[in-house]
Parts: sequence; structure tokens; C-alpha cells
Amino acid sequence: MSVAKPLPHDAAPLHVTGQARYVDDIPLPKGALHLAFGMSEEAHGRLLALDLEAVKTAPGVVAVLAAGDLPFANDVSPSPSPEPLLATDTVEYIGQPLFLVIAESHLAARRAARLGLAEIAPLPAILTIDDAIAADSRFEDGPRLYQKGDAARAIAEAERRLEGSLEIGGQEHFYLEGQAAVALPQEGGDMVVHSSTQHPTEIQHKVAEAIGRHMNSVRVEVRRMGGGFGGKESQGNALAVSCAIGARLTGLPCSMRYDRDDDMTITGKRHDFRIDYRVGFDGKGRIAGVEFVQFCRCGWSMDLSLPVADRAMLHADNAYDIPHMRVESHRLKTNTQSATAFRGFGGPQGMLGIERVLDHVAHSVGRDPAEVRTLNFYRDVAVRSAGSGKRFGGAHSPIRAEFETQTTHYGMPVEDFILNGMVERLRETSDYSSRKAAISKWNASNALLKKGISLTPVKFGISFTLTHLNQAGALVHVYQDSSIHLNHGGTEMGQGLFQKVAQVAASRFGVGPERVKITATDTGKVPNTSATAASSGSDLNGMAVQVACDAIRDRLAVFVAERAQADPGSVRFEDNEVHVGSERIPFEKVVLDAYQARVSLSSTGFYATPKVQWDRIKGQGRPFFYFAYGAAVSEVVIDTLTGEYRILRTDILHDCGTSLNPAIDIGQIEGGYVQGAGWLTTEELVWDDKGRLRTHAPSTYKIPACSDRPEVFNAALWDGANREETVYRSKAVGEPPLMLGISAFLALSDAVASCGSGYPALRAPATPEAVLAAVRRVQA
Repeated sequence: MSVAKPLPHDAAPLHVTGQARYVDDIPLPKGALHLAFGMSEEAHGRLLALDLEAVKTAPGVVAVLAAGDLPFANDVSPSPSPEPLLATDTVEYIGQPLFLVIAESHLAARRAARLGLAEIAPLPAILTIDDAIAADSRFEDGPRLYQKGDAARAIAEAERRLEGSLEIGGQEHFYLEGQAAVALPQEGGDMVVHSSTQHPTEIQHKVAEAIGRHMNSVRVEVRRMGGGFGGKESQGNALAVSCAIGARLTGLPCSMRYDRDDDMTITGKRHDFRIDYRVGFDGKGRIAGVEFVQFCRCGWSMDLSLPVADRAMLHADNAYDIPHMRVESHRLKTNTQSATAFRGFGGPQGMLGIERVLDHVAHSVGRDPAEVRTLNFYRDVAVRSAGSGKRFGGAHSPIRAEFETQTTHYGMPVEDFILNGMVERLRETSDYSSRKAAISKWNASNALLKKGISLTPVKFGISFTLTHLNQAGALVHVYQDSSIHLNHGGTEMGQGLFQKVAQVAASRFGVGPERVKITATDTGKVPNTSATAASSGSDLNGMAVQVACDAIRDRLAVFVAERAQADPGSVRFEDNEVHVGSERIPFEKVVLDAYQARVSLSSTGFYATPKVQWDRIKGQGRPFFYFAYGAAVSEVVIDTLTGEYRILRTDILHDCGTSLNPAIDIGQIEGGYVQGAGWLTTEELVWDDKGRLRTHAPSTYKIPACSDRPEVFNAALWDGANREETVYRSKAVGEPPLMLGISAFLALSDAVASCGSGYPALRAPATPEAVLAAVRRVQA
């Protein structure tokens, strides 16, 4: 069977040799044109006039379009709230596109775009969370509220109480391949679009609106992206729509790509948050009740901010069974880039809030934070591993009986909790207790260099919270030479989705994965795709492919069984052969015979995630099919004179269910951890008081480099199948590992705490400057 094998990424040789083709590598037909935006230099104001004469007469310019020149819809929003492609009466942030230049070369378009003159009457700019609160600038009439029990009463009656506030910065996606699109005009007004996007159907929809056609006139193709991380879920709409409008206008192919500075200036980031909290607890650190107020800075347009903020609320409990919880969320509108999807989709921000609370409580009661965490965990559930008879659960924590109920603050039963057992094993494999003691001894004898360690868990819900998106389609062909061709609705952005799905297809037919070819995601082959997001790529598309393959396989089984006068249910497909009774027939012979007997060798497949149902207004239901779990131990050292630090060692134990491909999953776990640690340490977005993003290039924005990874880095998979019926009982692995990076942030907090007596209250990102400021606070 091909699944569960650690096969390399299908395009790895192409990546390392530079042969992998991305959108900007596609050879363009003769006469192709190139596009660029002219952008606002004001954060907020009334757009009074545009002087574009110098732009129109610039060398190589073919056409210049402002909002009034667009033929149909001027909207690229992924949400019901409009988001104009080109500004109309008002500008909302520095970098907002005002006009579109169509020129003979990329450089000519960019140079001409700098020549436009905009007359803008400035208006007060709302830039910060505090600005938005003061102006009551928001995207919903009031705050959203999810709650369980009576948190205020529980806190008031608790033995001890704490309150605090946590600032959480945003994050630039910094995909290696920037935003890019190409539109090729076809006969009859049709359009073919190549886009670096996680959501081909969204591109199809927006392009069709913009050129006045139905969706069946637009075909979108995506072979691969050079990274996405959520930044290509909606942010690619503007480029694809612009190219299609330009191609419709000129009758020529049009290409558009952002340079890195433009990309960082125009596109949205991870939402930055401020989380205020109040918590009541006992002398051991057991939490009775907690209240959160989450302030989410959304930027100038709604984009995907509402579901992002919702998910932050949904993950406010992380792994903890808190009897009384109240989560209040404010979605604030500001004159900055429109914050958008980013790996974890709000979950990391919500999770960091409760992890700060547990850390603060542990500091208050003087106990090891890891012990306080396990004290507050949900109880492990008795889950029998498929085929093994093994039961999961920590030896020192009760395993919940199947009939008992434990629910989240939004009413979802927690039926698959396994973190007590996972954390117990991680403590052993990472030698946590003895290292904790050694660090205490080190800190007692070292005044300048201080070490810290932290063990943090992850419980992450898997599914789109917008229920109808939990569906996927696939198209599978078996050719008469027995080669297999498949398409599905997922997109490849380096995460190994295509390889995993190919392994599923190969396993269904009992052949090697080398027999399977996956070609570009194409809306003309698989319609109505959901975005490759919410960690659902393998879950959804793997199951859709399985359904399609099984339809063909079952036809072959019936065909073979009839000839052998056997039961179709007894036919087996394995080792490149078809077994019926004592006979073993080569797979290629069965396929050729079936073709000649006029048996259909093609099928579509469709999958809809079961069990999910969610009312986001009431804050009740089951938004997730299941939870993925993980835990990490990080050890750091800080320089108390400068605030500089290193991550010395990280040990991770992560739950992928029955992994479809352990090698790819380990890579996702390691990469997710580093990206999460980067978000919380080095990656700092800075706007000036005019609303201009100052960290808009690699020279001013610091993502983790290879040298920033832990010196000792151990990542292992938890050996347990998913209790839910997912593809081969696997679990999603795209987003959950990012939140393992929280352990690095709280290890820094632990190191700072050793410098004095106060609680460090680190802000995120914990840059060296922030660490140094915290050191001085606790020393004082």
C-alpha cells in the first residue's frame, strides 16, 4: 500500500534544479502586456482627482484605467462587503490601488505607475486598536460573544484572581513566490487565467464578474505556488481580475506580478490582536473561570476578518476544560492593509491568549507551568487504535468513559482528547523534568545568560467554520495502458498535497505511486472548489479522490469477478495485480481487457465532511469534524544585557493520526514550528504615525533563517489513528504545528522571569528589544 510511506515530495527534483514552473515562468505569447498599480500615498482621504496624463504618455504604455473606466464590477472582495479593485471616492490605506497601468513590459508599467498624481483631501486616519476603539470603527454592530457558564461569578468567587493584557503582532506571509497572474483571451470572450492562488474558484468567480461573463466562460489553472500560508486565499483576486480586464480590453495576453516591496505594501497580513483577560483560580492553579476581550485589527476592508476573529474565539480554550468562560470579540476597522488569512486563521492568536493566562497563573501560584497546564486539561478519551487494540491516555490522568461529556465553551463535545498521554510521553522523551532542574541551577549561578524552558500543548479544530466549504471534488481517469490521471480541487503550495493524494489513488488500485499523475488544478475539470485552507487539503481532496478511484475499482472488480465466476467482494487489488480466487492478473491486463470490454474507466468523486454544523451568531454547534493535537518543549537562552536570544533545543510530539506520508508531515511540523516561533519572536511589522508600513522589504522585516532554527530539533509523530473516518484515518497537518511555536515564546518568558520577581508580561513579537525591556521590568 502506498499510503503511510515516507515518499519525497513529487516536485522536489524540480524545486532544487529550478525546473519547477510558476506563473511568472509561463512563456507568454508574442505581444503580451504587463500591468502595475498606481498606489495611494495617503492613509485616509477623499479622492478628488487623478491626473494621469504623464502616465498615459510614458514610454511603453498602452492603456491606463481608473475606477470609472472598468467595464463591469469593481469588486475583488471574498466577503459580502465590497472591496473595490480601484479606489473610487475614498482612499483607505497607503498602498491602495488607484489606477491600473497596461504597458509593454513589467518595468515600463512600474515606472509609469509612479508618474500618476492624486489629489486627496486628507481625513483622520484610524491606525491602531486604540484609535479604532475610540472611534467605534468596526465591521459588526457590536462585539461577538461566545460563552459557557457564568465566568464573572466564577472569577469573583475564586480563591485567587489575576488580570492582564497581551499585545500580539501581525505577520507577513513572505511566500517565496510573490503574487502573480496571467490572463489569456480566448475566442468568444472566454478567458483562461493562470494564478498563484489557493482558491481557483474564487478567482473564477471574481474574473467572471469583472468581465461580464458567466463562470463557465472563465477557466482558472493553478499548477503550483511558491508558498501561500493563507496570503493567496483572497489577495490574488486583484491581480487576476486586472489581467482579465486588460486582456478583454486589448485582446492580448496580460501578465501582472508584484515586486516584493509592492507585495508587502499592498497585501494583507496576519491580524494583530490585543487580548485583555481576567481569571479566577485556586491555590494549585486550577482555573474556575476566565474572561477574554479580544480586539482584532482588521484593516480597511472586511476580507476574511469575521471568520478569522471567530476562530480566535473558538480556540480561546485550547486544551483546557474551563468550567466558566466568556470570550468577547471586537472586529476593528483601521486605515491599514486589509488583514487576511494566515496559517492558523485566528486560532494562533486565540490560543496564545489562554497560554498566557496559564503561564501567568502558574507564576502566581509558584508551580511549574507544565503541571498547571496538565491540571487544567480536558480528560483523555478512550480511543481504540484501528487494528492495534492500543488505548491512549496518560497513566496518571483519568481516561474519560465514552458516555461522559466534556464540552467546549461553544458547546462542541470533546470526544477525541489525547493530550494527557501525549504530554506524559513528551516529558519523558524530552527529559523535561531534569532539564527544568538543570536550568534552575544554571540561572542561580549565571547573572548574564539566563535559560528558560516551556512545554505547551495544541488542540486545533479541523474544518472550515463556514460549513458549506467542507466539500471537495475529483476527476480520475485510468487509461488503457493502465496509467492513472487525476485532478482534484486542492492546490499545491509546497505542502506535499499532490504527493499525498497520489498515494491515496495508488493505494486504492494497489499500484505504485509512479503510475499516478496529478496535473494542474483546473476549474474546467473540477468545479466549485473550496480554498486549499483550514488544513483541509488532504482531508477533503483525498476523500474525493478515494471515492472516484473506488468507483472505477469496483467496476473492474465486477468485470474480473464475472469472468472468474467469483464474488466481486473477494477481488483484491495489491502489488500491481488483481487477485481473484487463486488467480493473479497484472493490473495493466485487467485495465486493457476492461477497456476492450467497454467498461468505463473514468469517474468523478465527491466528498462532504460529515457531522459539522455551526451557528456563528449563537456561538453554538460543532464547527469541527475533529481536533488535531500536539505538544512542544522549547529551551532558550537570553543575554540579559542586550535581550538577544537563541532557541537551544525543541522537542515536538505531534498527532497526524495515521500519517499519509510521515516524511512530508515531519517537514510540515518542523516548518510550522519555525514559522510560529518567527511570528512570536523576530517578525515585527511597524507602521509610522502616517500609516505607512516601514517594514516592507527583507532588509527591514526579519523572518527566521536556517541559523535561527533550534540547535537540537527533535520532531516525532504520535502513533494513533484518527477516531473519525478520514482518509486512511489520517489527520490534517497544515496549520496545527504553527502553534507549537508558542513554546518558544513562553520559554523566553520563563528565562526573563528568572531575572527578578515580577511576571514578565512579554509582548509578541518578543524581539530582543522587547525581551530586554521585560528583563528590566522584572529586575526593577
